Amino acid sequence: MAALAKREFAELALDGSNFLTWVLDVEIHLTSTDLQDAIKEKSTCTTTQKAKSFIFLRHHLNRNLKNEYLIEKDPYALWKSLKSRFDQQTSLVLPQAQYDWLNLRFQDFKSVTEYNSALHKIVSQLKLCKQNVSDEDLIEKTLSTFHANNLVLQQQYRA
Repeated sequence: MAALAKREFAELALDGSNFLTWVLDVEIHLTSTDLQDAIKEKSTCTTTQKAKSFIFLRHHLNRNLKNEYLIEKDPYALWKSLKSRFDQQTSLVLPQAQYDWLNLRFQDFKSVTEYNSALHKIVSQLKLCKQNVSDEDLIEKTLSTFHANNLVLQQQYRA
């Protein structure tokens, strides 16, 4: 029972603000414990496997969410309910990530490290929203945001 008290990652927030990362964490953990089929519609899991995955899901829910979903007894039903409730987070995160991508400028940062950090944060958000960003896009984004005084440098890097 002591292992149950420790959370592997943050619980799902009551407002679902961390839903996208929570889903990813849950899927990774269930795959690592060979319980990923429990949250699929046509599950071939045993009742013990379903119970383990259900306990895991409930353990990583906010206390108030647990109370709201007391009647759910199946991990797939709980998963489906949570997805239908919070899956719109993509539509909230995506426009902001796209806006940040469009307005990201190299010269707005004091160091390359700060720029890289901001760039990769935006790219991660875009990927969570199933938007593909290639290495060429990353390079082009960086080069296209150089200050006009560095136009020669920009052209040299492109070549």
